[in-house]
Amino acid sequence: MTQQLEQFIIHGLTSTGQRFRPSDWAERLAGVMSQFRPAGSRGGPLSYSPYVVPVNMDGVRCVVVDKRLRDLEPLAWKFVCGFATDNDLQTSERVVSPSEAPPVA
Repeated sequence: MTQQLEQFIIHGLTSTGQRFRPSDWAERLAGVMSQFRPAGSRGGPLSYSPYVVPVNMDGVRCVVVDKRLRDLEPLAWKFVCGFATDNDLQTSERVVSPSEAPPVA
């Protein structure tokens, strides 16, 4: 049986449907979270964490947050959830297989 990944998605749309600005918000948020990685994983300061990845979904900038971040670093999890709440952004959740997870850019 393949392990499923639970993801929390922050959409670049406010609750009223307005696009969130600045346009590079997803990359900025993922950049701030780049230090949170699985133990022993590769990657340096110029790459995103596999737990927080900026993506484009249906023409909207989004950030996909792997829910394993909650166990790895609870304060980082609280930060990304707080970011979505504080900025009145739409969120969703999904469960995917590891092969469907967004690639780390």
